[in-house]
Amino acid sequence: MALLFSHISRAWNDLLVHSEKTSLRWVSELDRKAILLCLATIFLGVGLYGASIGIWHGPKLATFTAIKLPLIILITLTVNSVINGMLAVLLGSRLSFIQTAFAILAAFTVFALIVGSLSPVTMAMALDLPSPDSSDAEVIHRRLLLTHTVIIALAGLVSTGRLFKLLTHFTETVSATRCCFAALIFGNLFVGAQISYLLRPIFGQPSLKIEFLRPDLFRGNFYESVWWALTHSF
Repeated sequence: MALLFSHISRAWNDLLVHSEKTSLRWVSELDRKAILLCLATIFLGVGLYGASIGIWHGPKLATFTAIKLPLIILITLTVNSVINGMLAVLLGSRLSFIQTAFAILAAFTVFALIVGSLSPVTMAMALDLPSPDSSDAEVIHRRLLLTHTVIIALAGLVSTGRLFKLLTHFTETVSATRCCFAALIFGNLFVGAQISYLLRPIFGQPSLKIEFLRPDLFRGNFYESVWWALTHSF
């Protein structure tokens, strides 16, 4: 067990510190063990972060969010693999469809390591706040939404940014690299944000009961909710 944990820790360190070299080797060789490690890291890191988001409402929403947030990542990965797999060919990338999916998986693994490492901080922050029954619950909820949106967006930008140099090894020109990189960022942020909205509640609203999925699943969108939170928080 200690040897396995040491191997996993070394792989995490290589991915964070030597991201370009490690990701290049994994994507080029299509390392199956690395794929399993990436998936396990996503479930662990994103699951812990999801629990820290939902714990403000209690263990029930924390459990739901710990399950749903990794699912959001996997659904986003699947959708973006299809979209960016086709775009990679059109934009001049030499990545195959499977290699494109693996490159996105590696990016999400970096994302999982970042948010997972922040989960003790966000957990402590949530537990230190007034309860959802307090008079300031609505304001606290909106600010939590904005705080986690910023954390998720920044972690997403950092994780995809670490793969920019990786793309240079598989694209013919600098402009093609930039186009592929822009497609990855836009796809991850746009698709992931909307899927997270469909699988709500993630943050939960004080005035609504805790459910695994809302009955009005397809009503509105993520960007309307963020704009509403911005205009009503300050």
